[in-house]
Amino acid sequence: MTAELPRLARLLSRNRSCCTAKMRLFLALTVIFCASRVTFGLPPISKFLNGTEDGQIWVLLVAGSNGYYNYRHQADVCHAYQIFHQHGIPDENIVVMMYDDIAYNEENPDQGKIVNHVNGPNVYPGVPHDYTKEDVTPENFLKILQGQDMSGTGSGKVIKSGPNDYVFVNFADHGAPNFVAFPDGELTAQQLNDAIKSMHANNQYKQMVVYIEACESGSMFYQKLAADINVYATTAANPDESSYACYYDSAVSTYVGDCYSVNWMENVDKVGTATETLEEQYKIVKQETTESHVMQYGDLNIDNEVLGKFMGSKNSELPLTNLELSPPVSKDAVPVGDVRISILAHKIYDSGCYWEKRKHEHKLMEELVLREKVRQTVEEIVHVAVGGMDDLKESIFSKPAKTTDFDCYTSAVRRFSEKCFKLSEVDLAMRLVYTLSNVCETGVGKLRVLSAIEQVC
Repeated sequence: MTAELPRLARLLSRNRSCCTAKMRLFLALTVIFCASRVTFGLPPISKFLNGTEDGQIWVLLVAGSNGYYNYRHQADVCHAYQIFHQHGIPDENIVVMMYDDIAYNEENPDQGKIVNHVNGPNVYPGVPHDYTKEDVTPENFLKILQGQDMSGTGSGKVIKSGPNDYVFVNFADHGAPNFVAFPDGELTAQQLNDAIKSMHANNQYKQMVVYIEACESGSMFYQKLAADINVYATTAANPDESSYACYYDSAVSTYVGDCYSVNWMENVDKVGTATETLEEQYKIVKQETTESHVMQYGDLNIDNEVLGKFMGSKNSELPLTNLELSPPVSKDAVPVGDVRISILAHKIYDSGCYWEKRKHEHKLMEELVLREKVRQTVEEIVHVAVGGMDDLKESIFSKPAKTTDFDCYTSAVRRFSEKCFKLSEVDLAMRLVYTLSNVCETGVGKLRVLSAIEQVC
């Protein structure tokens, strides 16, 4: 900008006759304005045109599940989109991955509508359909996050962030120790952290924030996310516990939110993004999320930044009026592993027709039988893998996973999902894979664990 001042001054003084009075006034004011910014050390005006003072904001929103009973994950992501969009982040800088089977699902009585709060507003309109159905995979997620070429798949949009940019990643789905699920496949903690390290090495961001809604989501970062690579993360749960669904809505017969997710988003809806910091929001969400332990990891200095640096600052001083929520209602929180049972129990209670009630009772019985089959299968795998050592078997089921043999555990999880129960479809199976980590930690070896899975399933 300093180099431009002499050129502008020369233009103003040269051949005055060719300039109108208005043009000379405009040029004079331009010289004065630019000179004042240089004199007082203010940033060039161009730095305010891309979302923040220094660079652009890039957002990756992911709902990693499918099926109507998982309604809440896509509702979380749609609500998040509305927040970023209405705070000024352009759609070309927002990438959305979701299966997109909720808004027009045959079970949805309000076709084309998704809510994230009981009697809440429709958060589906305008949401980009960047990657849907079979394109929602862990492999595609890693490519999109790292800005790799996605030509020919979905919208092709990726996170094209550079060294001055701010990146926000929000993921909502099921999880287990050291991985989160997708409709078909799993993303491991190592894969996620390796991708982040690669982006840091390649100067693909200035600062990054990651919010994860999933069971055992803390395991994705605990003792893994470095504090010196400019990344700050918060999670819905610590490494050893379930996260919780909330807001059962009888109008749509399912849970429409997750406790951690609705707490941080409703906080933004209420206060905007202008003054509250990431740290202040973390403390509020931690206090309001009473069922699980909200955690933070990575570079905790970043939490001094205001929300607007990562969520956009347009209209940030005001709540989003078109996302105003109805009066407070009970969150009706339930552990994620019990969501199916709780939904069916609600349906049985709400049924006014005898045959409708019997139908839901039959589905509940099927679910209970499946859960028992999952338990028996896991117990048999453990028995085959470690033999008749009863004390060892007891500890395998009673203690949380403290994984060190990641190769054995990751291989066992994927083999179990392939041969026994698909993790993205069977909640209890997801809740019990921690036992596979504990079996691996006994030292019996990967081949024996995989053989046990093959033998039982």
